[in-house]
Amino acid sequence: MAISSSNTALPFKPHQQQLFRSNNQFSAPLIGQKTKPITSLDRQKLATRSHTIPRVLSKPTDSVPFSLADFQTEAKDNEQKTHEPKSPPLTDTWREIHGESDWVGLLDPMDALLRSELLRYGEMAQACYDAFDFDPFSKYCGSCKYTRRQDFFTRLGMADSGYDVSRYLYATSNINLPNFFKKSRWPKVWSTNANWIGYVAVSNDERSKVLGRRDIVIAWRGTVTRLEWIADLMDYLRPISSDKIPCPDPTVKVESGFLDLYTDKKENCNFCKYSAREQILTEVSRLIEMYPNEELSITITGHSLGSALALLSGYDIVETGINVLGDSRAIPVCVFSFSGPRVGNVRFKERVERLGLKVLRVVNVHDIVPRSPGFIFNESMPQMLMKAAEGLPWSYSHVGVELALDHKNSPFLKSDGDLVCAHNLEAHLHLLDGYHGKGHRFVLASGRDPALVNKGCDFLKDHYMVPPHWRQDENKGMVRSADGRWTQPDRPKLDEHPNCMLRRLRQLGLGQ
Repeated sequence: MAISSSNTALPFKPHQQQLFRSNNQFSAPLIGQKTKPITSLDRQKLATRSHTIPRVLSKPTDSVPFSLADFQTEAKDNEQKTHEPKSPPLTDTWREIHGESDWVGLLDPMDALLRSELLRYGEMAQACYDAFDFDPFSKYCGSCKYTRRQDFFTRLGMADSGYDVSRYLYATSNINLPNFFKKSRWPKVWSTNANWIGYVAVSNDERSKVLGRRDIVIAWRGTVTRLEWIADLMDYLRPISSDKIPCPDPTVKVESGFLDLYTDKKENCNFCKYSAREQILTEVSRLIEMYPNEELSITITGHSLGSALALLSGYDIVETGINVLGDSRAIPVCVFSFSGPRVGNVRFKERVERLGLKVLRVVNVHDIVPRSPGFIFNESMPQMLMKAAEGLPWSYSHVGVELALDHKNSPFLKSDGDLVCAHNLEAHLHLLDGYHGKGHRFVLASGRDPALVNKGCDFLKDHYMVPPHWRQDENKGMVRSADGRWTQPDRPKLDEHPNCMLRRLRQLGLGQ
């Protein structure tokens, strides 16, 4: 689900942008000023985080200082009180961070290393929004803005991510979730039936040394309209095995619209002639074969409806046994979900737990999406009532461990933000950065720029003078041709599917 009522965001993250002067005189944000063109190198420098930025402190009940500089001053005064113990290296603890012990003891108080990893994977989910062409006036609406996978993270100002995109993912619009899709108004478009919905990436050698393993990431895009997709839900459960996912228990059920989105295809379309499910399973299988002698992990992330797809794909990987190696060792699979809805019934929850899929759900307590579907019959009901309602098509249960955040604890955010703001992914990352445990004061641990919250919404308090919905494409993608006319440039040919797809599907027993 998108964080904006109109637009998503430019591929540019100004983490170190100075928004205010230190003398309490307002200075207009750098956004939109007439300056020299921003180069690719500039974007990389701006995207680089400094972990020595003073931490921003405030009790949830404190009055809010007038400028960002006041928070930084307060941070210096309280640095001793808010110092976090140094975490052990990730190479020693990545299995615990990945959920081996269901994050026991890591959430309250909040483990610094877990917070850092959640922010990192959350930004990989946010990249799906930032890279998506949502503009109906673009002939490439519904696709990824960056046709070269090799340039994906660089174009987003994330060149230091340490991951290489190995595959783009597509889904068909021929389902009952129309608000998940964006279509161009042009008569001739790149595809009439497909939308880009995410990517698969794998850590490079340098990043793998830091992580302690080779990490395969699947990142899913959510919707790009407000919250209309909730009304699109068929809102009834059906057996997950009805779409040939090999679950031995027919009482394991998931929401019908999510299952359609994951498994449907349109064979006369170059991009969605294979389902999202087939694209995921073949690519993960291929990457596992590429690194036969390495420690591996599979991490899946998504926001909103994308988190539902993350959970479905994670379940599918462990149910089909794609993650089980020839020597019977299982590659750990983890889902980091942001603001996700319920996906299945109690039987689905139990099956996920039995298969060993680890799920950590980051939610804002004021967000309505995690409370749907299943507004009435859900895991919060007494167990006896849930047992009685088990067979109903509207009885849902959340999966995994919940990390509950509250936007009213942030001194930066409006306490009366609308439903779209409460669902905003950048707002979730902001809240995550400041969360240290229940009852702890709000502390921006990494110095992550609060201005990012307003990329696609109006959630920051007005006196910070950060304009709402500020991130947008330069000139809305229009360029000036040699003859002086403004036009939309053509893009290189979009990626479709590798030639080995059919062979790999047959290897997995999924071929026609």
